[in-house]
Amino acid sequence: MTIAILGGYGAVGAAAARRLAARAASPLRIGGRTLRSAAALCEELGDGATAHTVDLSDSASVAAFCAGSTVVLNCAGPSYRVLDTVALAAREAGAHYVDVAGDLPLLRRLRALPPSDRLEVVSAGVMPGLTAILPLTLLGDDPATTRIDLHVGGPVRITPASAQDILLATGPDFGTPSATWRDGRVAPGTATARWHTTLPHFGPDVHALPYLTTETADIARHHGLGEVRQHSVYVSERIPTTLATAWADSPDDPTSWAGELAAAATADLAQHRPSYTILAERRDIPSGRLVGQRLLQADDPYRLSGLVAALTAEAALAHGGSGTWPAWRFLDAHETWSALTSDPQCRTEVRATSAAPL
Repeated sequence: MTIAILGGYGAVGAAAARRLAARAASPLRIGGRTLRSAAALCEELGDGATAHTVDLSDSASVAAFCAGSTVVLNCAGPSYRVLDTVALAAREAGAHYVDVAGDLPLLRRLRALPPSDRLEVVSAGVMPGLTAILPLTLLGDDPATTRIDLHVGGPVRITPASAQDILLATGPDFGTPSATWRDGRVAPGTATARWHTTLPHFGPDVHALPYLTTETADIARHHGLGEVRQHSVYVSERIPTTLATAWADSPDDPTSWAGELAAAATADLAQHRPSYTILAERRDIPSGRLVGQRLLQADDPYRLSGLVAALTAEAALAHGGSGTWPAWRFLDAHETWSALTSDPQCRTEVRATSAAPL
């Protein structure tokens, strides 16, 4: 049972490969544009890994890489360029497919095809991915009286591929700014930004900007949650200002601002220790009482995405199945949380409390 990892020596793919190799899950194929980089990682991983040159613009190259594999794990990006290229090759090869990104555009494309007799799991990373999975560990018996508060962010590097995906993540396929989930729907204009605020676990003088992702709205709809509030957290105004400027000045091709976005993240890191934080809290709507909390912190969100991708590939190998799903519908939330708590890169905290209402 072979796992083929495309983009296998990148920031996310290498982390996934190291996890899979350490657990001796199965033989690994490490693929990408540069054979030397793939071979260097394979030398580190040991005899069970082989290096392959793969050109995403050449369908025959992608097909040859996927042929004979049991699971194809795509960690290549940017996702708007990859789209369904690798997923279709995995289908043709009869392999399960896991994509660390993909989001709703890929999910929609795959679900428009005839149903697959193999698994296709998208959004198996951090955001989307863990940002939906962690809140699911907090759900109780009465979701209609539950409010989930989700804060995500912190000072971290942004790779060139990620910068392009972030800049293109606008519009209803991705989320709604200044919105909450309430009364069974996305409610635009019901949340306000908090500039220069203090947030536990994020620090003083941070900026919490409301943005309800499509993924979060989906879990709220699926589970009948009463209310959800979601904020992206930044340690300075550099990144949100760069994003706003790019979207206003270059609406047709905001990816031309990828360098500026990456530079903004680097400037933040010059003043702050790297730390990516996901804080999910559950509150009782009638009383406002804090019922439970999940806190996850890591220095590098790309390594964290690699861990989630590896967990998803392992689950596909172990359980099989069929159909096309986002990771939060496929992975068991509590098993995923347990894996995170035992991984040395993760700092986790669980709290159940009867704190005062907020």
